Amino acid sequence: MVRRELAAAILIGSALLPGGPSRADEAIVLASTTSVENSGLLAHILPEFTRETGIAVRVLAQGTGQALATAAHGDADLVLVHDPEAEDEFIARGHGVDRRQIAWNDFIVVGPRTDPAQIAGGNDAVAAFAAIAAAEAPFVSRGDRSGTDALEHRLWRVAGIDPAQSASGAWYRDIGGGMGAALNTAAAMGAYTLSDRGTWLSFGNKGGLAVLVEGDPRLLNRYDVILLDPRKHPEAKQTPARRFADWLASAAGQAAIGAYELNGEPLFHPSAAAPK
Repeated sequence: MVRRELAAAILIGSALLPGGPSRADEAIVLASTTSVENSGLLAHILPEFTRETGIAVRVLAQGTGQALATAAHGDADLVLVHDPEAEDEFIARGHGVDRRQIAWNDFIVVGPRTDPAQIAGGNDAVAAFAAIAAAEAPFVSRGDRSGTDALEHRLWRVAGIDPAQSASGAWYRDIGGGMGAALNTAAAMGAYTLSDRGTWLSFGNKGGLAVLVEGDPRLLNRYDVILLDPRKHPEAKQTPARRFADWLASAAGQAAIGAYELNGEPLFHPSAAAPK
């Protein structure tokens, strides 16, 4: 499938000019992590960008690994993701340039209020994971090559645990799905999982789940926008893509990001001026 057909076939979100569709040369494709889509951030900020510039942004919301692969295949004009290690590899392979951090929030460990692993109130994610494994308490893993999935596996490695091989391994459920699916599964099972805070705050089916561990510096969640290197990707719409990346880092874009709240709580913190 050619690039423009893919963009039209997998249209997950878009910001369009009032009064009808934009011309093809006024539309760009953003491959993004699911958290900025599921949390509602993109639906909040993209219409403002389009009103200011006349450029529509079509969103392919995927796990970070998939989003980077989509861009590497030439099927996006820029990416918005949150896995520094995967981003480093993407840039090293000549696909990306001009990475800029535009926002941050954090990851949290959520789980049942009954808390069989007794981790509530802690701020050490590695110790919490070790306690969950020791108790063989149900844990839901996204297993989707997302930034969240990558961090989860890094935490298991630091804890010295292979959850799939730990004891029976039956307590560890790899669902191969997005953050919303992982939270729904955890709520249904009374299980633990790792979530980004933005998706958690916007998630409606919390059931018996609660935030149990937060505040570990290892749980900082940075969001970066990366343009495609024109030397490897001459097909990318460099000018409008750069205009969007510049807007995200501008005073107007940063204000739009910071203004997105639920119940008075910000889901993302602008950080272009002072990256974390």
